[in-house]
Amino acid sequence: MVTVEAAIAVCALLVVMGFAAAGLTAVIEQMRCTDAAREAARLTARGEQQRGEDAVGQILPGAGVAFRDEGDAVRVVVTKRGPLGVPLSAEAFAVVEPR
Repeated sequence: MVTVEAAIAVCALLVVMGFAAAGLTAVIEQMRCTDAAREAARLTARGEQQRGEDAVGQILPGAGVAFRDEGDAVRVVVTKRGPLGVPLSAEAFAVVEPR
């Protein structure tokens, strides 16, 4: 026979495990966000901004991407909502390659 205390403990354990899974997912999504920003900055520095946008879409579907030209360099910011609505973002910087 299961007591009320045991039922509450099982529910609490499930909630904690759910939050732990969401936290792990957020960490993985943040790493993918960083990878997408780095790849987009590299491609944009080579003069292939459209391919950079496509790469972000492939690496991190549903992410937003913003490009800023800073003279002879480019800065890329990738943003996305993670699990439980946690805002994720990553920024990458690359020097434009001479043509």
